[in-house]
Amino acid sequence: MQFLYVLLAGIVVLGPLIAIHEFGHFWVARRCGVKVLTFSIGFGPALWQRTARDGTEYRLAAIPLGGFVRMLDEREADVPESLKSQAFNRQSVGKRMAIVAAGPLINLIFAVLLYWVLFLQPGQSLRPIVGKVLPDSPAAMAGLNVGDELLSINTRKVPDWESANYALVEYIGDSTTLTVNVLPQGATQAQQRFITVDRYLVDSTQDPFRALGFVPWMPPMPPVIGAVESASPADKAGLAINDRIERIDGVAVSDWQQVVEQIQQHPDHAMTWELVRNGSPLVLTVTPDLTHEFSGQPVGRLGVGVIDAPIHIPPEYQRDRALAPIAALLQAFDKTGQIIALSLTSLYKMLSGLIGMDSLSGPITIVKVAGHSASIGWESLVGFMALLSVSLGVLNLLPIPVLDGGHLLYYAIEAIFRRPLPEAVQLMGLRVGVALMGSVMLLAILNDIRRLF
Repeated sequence: MQFLYVLLAGIVVLGPLIAIHEFGHFWVARRCGVKVLTFSIGFGPALWQRTARDGTEYRLAAIPLGGFVRMLDEREADVPESLKSQAFNRQSVGKRMAIVAAGPLINLIFAVLLYWVLFLQPGQSLRPIVGKVLPDSPAAMAGLNVGDELLSINTRKVPDWESANYALVEYIGDSTTLTVNVLPQGATQAQQRFITVDRYLVDSTQDPFRALGFVPWMPPMPPVIGAVESASPADKAGLAINDRIERIDGVAVSDWQQVVEQIQQHPDHAMTWELVRNGSPLVLTVTPDLTHEFSGQPVGRLGVGVIDAPIHIPPEYQRDRALAPIAALLQAFDKTGQIIALSLTSLYKMLSGLIGMDSLSGPITIVKVAGHSASIGWESLVGFMALLSVSLGVLNLLPIPVLDGGHLLYYAIEAIFRRPLPEAVQLMGLRVGVALMGSVMLLAILNDIRRLF
């Protein structure tokens, strides 16, 4: 049942993004006077198909990992004289470029729309206030203190922890000094802290904040187990709902966040948990599984959840979010631009060796994250869809033959030199592109499988 839920969530996320991408090609092709033969969502055997009056076949196929728009083209089959003006290859370079670019561009536009919907929702978020500074860490040496509120990291404003996280991951692999503007507790004027990092987050299992040496303030939650997954390491260790965790390896536990940190930092490591169950003390040996986050970093996973208890957040730690439509739209554009820049920067760092190739993720991880996002709530699911839509748009614009960006490169060369590249050159580029993308997809799937075990 859980597998079907995750699979359905993956289809709900991937399906619309693929459909919108292919619709971009389809819509612009029709506006440019090109005859569309097939509009397909998915590959493989057709689950449903219908031929419209204009001759276009619409298909829903069995494998929802892509799609295609097949247009009339003299390079693929003979075209009657009366229809040659509607053939893709007979169109001007500008029209062909517009048709090819429409798919990835509509993904980027769709991401803006999704973020706009999210930013229109009134709500509250946690102010990025430091809850703990680790001794002898870069943050401690820079003079960061408990109670400091982060205002900006270098030039990027950080009104909440999510924006702070995005601002920091831009510097993965870098050796640099971060200029962090903070508002100390009780102060009225901002101050600067200069945090020096060396190959930031490379070979690190820590989150972006702990890697700098501080922990965000989070509302206290009692260290009481509220859920235990069936057949999980927690279940096998004998943990039960309503168990109160007193100590882990002899260290007193007073908050659920401490439990999470201990689990994540000790993958495949046996720990001694001292508990209270029904008023009686109990000692169990607990060993988290070694798994991987979406970023590819190894972490521990146990399969427990916190008890559902009322959480009190003081007003001074909250930030109200209520944006007018225009302000929300501007923020949506800014967010999309930030993700585009982060995607390109990450790709460059991966190719240059600053980020390991184990950060690549494939369809299995995407489906798992979609399922997790769906379980959190619709806003989390929409946010993940927006992130994935940007990634899909950016990936398809890369100048790699077999991708939309590769075709755009060919057409740009044709526009400059007034003639298309020789067929032999295009065919060689296609073979290289297929081999490259096939290798990348295989590596991504292997990373997915490694994260499962």
